Amino acid sequence: MYNFHKLSSPGIEKQMYPQDLQQHHTKLLPKRIILVRHGESEGNLDTSAYATTPDNKIPLTPVGLAQARQAGTHLHSLISGNGSCPNWRVYFYVSPYERTRSTLREIGRAFPRNRVIGVREECRVREQDFGNFQVAERMKVIKEIRKRFGRFFYRFPEGESAADVFDRVSSFLESLWRDIDLNRLKNNPFQDLNLVIVSHGLATRVFLMKWFKWTVEQFERLNNLGNCEIQVMQLGEGGEYSLAIHHSEEEMLEWGLSPEMIADQKWRVHANRGEWNDNCPWYFDEFFDCLADSDDDIKRDEDTNGDSLIPCTQTDQ
Repeated sequence: MYNFHKLSSPGIEKQMYPQDLQQHHTKLLPKRIILVRHGESEGNLDTSAYATTPDNKIPLTPVGLAQARQAGTHLHSLISGNGSCPNWRVYFYVSPYERTRSTLREIGRAFPRNRVIGVREECRVREQDFGNFQVAERMKVIKEIRKRFGRFFYRFPEGESAADVFDRVSSFLESLWRDIDLNRLKNNPFQDLNLVIVSHGLATRVFLMKWFKWTVEQFERLNNLGNCEIQVMQLGEGGEYSLAIHHSEEEMLEWGLSPEMIADQKWRVHANRGEWNDNCPWYFDEFFDCLADSDDDIKRDEDTNGDSLIPCTQTDQ
């Protein structure tokens, strides 16, 4: 059974064989998924702001507004290839917080209306909930406890853990893939589609963790982006996304990626969609340390020891 894909000329259909489907689907993927942290906020400047203003209503500073305008100019230049790419479009997702929406408004000044497909406020990429009004002295103690407990699993009183943020970002990613698979963004093989997600520091780290299947231990080593700093996940030649196409090794080290994580990003530049990187220890080897090479080796252990398997490590107490 063959699939048919209508080309741009009316009445013309192309017979598409199974071997063509992978290439066809890759052409409909966004060229870039770009993560942007909001500009400098009043809370970044003075944490006492959180004691009197709800986190979602913290505004940008004048510096933050300027950062966002500069980020818009930078994004336009990147997406348009400094004018060398004639057919591109952009779609925005934005956290509902005041500082992210203000950042988006300033970014938008750099884009003409005909280039923007649309925008969606997406609550699932909002900031981690640290509780309601945040008293500075109390938060200082709480963050010291979080440092001892671990950033990923520690849940703020009346708030969230990074693990909670992971769950809702994972749900957002499922919706994002549905939008792409159903082509709700009206992409076509002759157009460069760019998705821009304006969000927060921890949410972007969790987004990358989920996308690239990083472990909790790897997450713990990641660093926040600076205000209005961007991370560009660009589509490689085989259909996988990679940070290494746009960003240097030095940048990725600054973000907290290990040499092994950076090597994986470089591998993704040329990897075919859906391929598995056997050289990634966190995909397999990190979880086992004494697997037998074959069923025969296990049988020999059973014959020698009179038991099914010898535990590699002590059981939990």
